[in-house]
Amino acid sequence: MSGAEPSAGARPAASSKRELPSVRHIIDRTPRKFDVTTLPADMLRVYQSLEAKFGEEYGLLFLFQMRTAMELHRAWHMTLLTSKILQTTKDKFNLRMTWNLGVIRLKFRVEDGGFELHRRVPYDYDSEYQDLYMRVSEALCAGHISVHEALIFQSEIKKGLHTAKSGLFLRDFPGRLILYPFLASTCAVIFFGGQWRDAGVAAICGVAAGVAEYILSTVGGEAKILIDVFAGFLTGVVGGLFYRFDGATYCLSAIFLGNLYWFFYGTAFVIGILEIIAGELETGVTRFMAVSIKTFVLSLMASLGMLATLPNPATVWVEQNQNCGLINLDAHWWRIPLYLACSMAALGQYRFRVVEYWRGLAVQLVGYEVQYKVTKFFEERKESERDYLDTMASNILGAATAVVTACIIAYVVDNVQKRYYSQLLQRGTHRDETSSKLDDCLYGTLTTKIRLFRCLRIGRKLESDKLVLEKKLRKQRLELDDPNNPLSSIHLNKEEENLLLDTIVNAESMNIWAMLMPTVYQLVPGSVIAKLWFNTIFPPEIKEVERTIVGTNYTYTTIEKDTLQDSVFSNLMVIATSLALGLIIGFAVVQSYNNIFTTLAWWETDEVKEGRQRQQNMRTGMYTMAKDDNDDPETEAEKLSIIEEEARGDNGGKETAMRDEEEPKEVTQQGID
Repeated sequence: MSGAEPSAGARPAASSKRELPSVRHIIDRTPRKFDVTTLPADMLRVYQSLEAKFGEEYGLLFLFQMRTAMELHRAWHMTLLTSKILQTTKDKFNLRMTWNLGVIRLKFRVEDGGFELHRRVPYDYDSEYQDLYMRVSEALCAGHISVHEALIFQSEIKKGLHTAKSGLFLRDFPGRLILYPFLASTCAVIFFGGQWRDAGVAAICGVAAGVAEYILSTVGGEAKILIDVFAGFLTGVVGGLFYRFDGATYCLSAIFLGNLYWFFYGTAFVIGILEIIAGELETGVTRFMAVSIKTFVLSLMASLGMLATLPNPATVWVEQNQNCGLINLDAHWWRIPLYLACSMAALGQYRFRVVEYWRGLAVQLVGYEVQYKVTKFFEERKESERDYLDTMASNILGAATAVVTACIIAYVVDNVQKRYYSQLLQRGTHRDETSSKLDDCLYGTLTTKIRLFRCLRIGRKLESDKLVLEKKLRKQRLELDDPNNPLSSIHLNKEEENLLLDTIVNAESMNIWAMLMPTVYQLVPGSVIAKLWFNTIFPPEIKEVERTIVGTNYTYTTIEKDTLQDSVFSNLMVIATSLALGLIIGFAVVQSYNNIFTTLAWWETDEVKEGRQRQQNMRTGMYTMAKDDNDDPETEAEKLSIIEEEARGDNGGKETAMRDEEEPKEVTQQGID
């Protein structure tokens, strides 16, 4: 099997052991076998048919592809990158398989449509799972694990065996309930012009909406379709009651948008535009419309909640605007700390690893500050408010710098982790055998961080266990290198083998989109389209404008709509499109730098350059369609013609080379004569 690990055979010479890339090659690992009886009935039927025709590995690879697609789709909604990951595996193992990744429905075909399976997979946010599933796919394609181990590891991911207790607490209810009021209250102030009293009411609305989702999710089935209905309605009821009985001093728009921010799939607006630009028109348009309708349902139900608690909701909606935007964020030192608090809640919503919050916060802060500062710059210099140039510029630069920041962090972290995991897996020279202090420093820093997070109960116990395993592997490796020691291989128990497999998978490169996605979520216009729907439900009031007749002192009064309030859809399109362009520009900058650096870096080995090229190819999947030769295949006659032309070219080159070699000999012979 191409992905299987070689087990130890005869004892190799001591001098050759140092040439082995990793200690995993000389470990007697117990063969693992994935239990196919745990599969759904239709997947099992297809597997059994493929196994009978093409062998066990081919059937298991189909299962791996399908499970990877479903779980990545469940953990994010980046179909472009999911297709890229699937295409890489397909090309690696020559799978005759195609797929169609819709917004909700997924279709898988194998053996030229001989089998076709459908799945309906609602998506959610899960940064940790998408990162792990991508690492498993990379480890399989690199031959570091077998397909059996890959499938077993996928099952363990779903069971939460590779997630810290802190992640499990925030992953699902009831622990997840603490995030709703946290996100609602901070969003109400930092994004929507609310005051601290509005933040308090938004927090109460968050608790109500979270409990409603908890109950309906527990009931399951058709009850889940009512989550948006109850979340929106309870938000309107709670906000309306406070406005009516606690003085009309609340900014209802800040309360509503802050609480419903959790339910606005804002990232989908940008992804939809990105898919349209990349050529996935059907998926992009469907996604954009689906999220627009979802947002309208939330806005409509919040308005019905106001209707149930206020005698004149339309009038109140107009009057409450005077209570908004009373805090000048520029004048307060806590603007950035408050934004970081909001960002932490967003990372929790996206199920980001707690120990890696610093990465997400760094990218979020850079994107927010660039967007904020550029917006302020254009507000101060421009004279007209009738254009969206400031919005366009701020979003493009904010998204682009966020992408570059995420790529820089990924590059640094991957290189540091590479040295760390090289020590754990005994790759290359051990830190005790070199005079350089860099490896000692990095290893000591990371082990200290692991022990600290473990003491704080937010890190994985597996990471602490790896430090113990490293000492055992080091000891047995030294014994193997001793020609007087009869030890011929390294032996691990079952728990240690599981730990080794976790180490191998996590040693793969990190998923940039998993780190970048929460930042895009906070930059996207989910709340903008909510304002559009609220303006549809409560149309902006008509304005009376007094104008002067040119050349006279006479004036007249006209009645017109408030264009700033009435052009929310235009603002939405500018924001969504500019953010999508910012992502593309950011990745283009990174790709261009990598191409230039790879060309100039003559000192790097081919292996290093190939690794960078693989990462670069994966990044292109974040903004372009995956390329498949079967999308526009050549005919057999065309292939044969190309082969013949190449053969003639090679023969012509050989004949020319032979003539070039013979001619100087003739001249030399003539000169001698």
